[in-house]
Amino acid sequence: MTSRAEEFVLRVPRFRPLSDWFVVRGRGGLTEIFAWANAERIASVFHALTEHLDPAVDVSMHSLRANTEWSGALLPLPDVREALGRLQLPLGMYGGVEVAVYTPDDQLTITPTMALVIYARSDRWVYLLEGMGFTERARAPEPAWDASAAPLGDAPELERALSQIVERLGLQQE
Repeated sequence: MTSRAEEFVLRVPRFRPLSDWFVVRGRGGLTEIFAWANAERIASVFHALTEHLDPAVDVSMHSLRANTEWSGALLPLPDVREALGRLQLPLGMYGGVEVAVYTPDDQLTITPTMALVIYARSDRWVYLLEGMGFTERARAPEPAWDASAAPLGDAPELERALSQIVERLGLQQE
């Protein structure tokens, strides 16, 4: 006789496809994608997807903890990717920062609640996410709780990483 947990495992051979998902909507000639996975995975996927952007990108960041915004325009993609690579770990650990990297045709955004939002003039991002193991859903599931309602704790490691990125990329405070 099998337990309920064993029956579930038998019916669902892998857990990742159930937790790494995305929803696609078309809006006014744009493709809008909302993707979700655990925080560390979203930080990693965000960084990996930036490789597919144009050679020069614009960047904006908003720290909810410090209520501070920075931005920069026409930055070299390799520099931005290097800086974002250093941000992956603290961002995945603490969240609370919105980071957008964009070009005239594409925008990749990681939200303060560690979701990935993509706006694009093509649907190529759908295929890239599927290649990374994400599964498309017709609609987002109802949230069990509201992460934005939880107070943000101190994150000195994240704040240091943000300061280093601002300096490294020459971002301007808004």
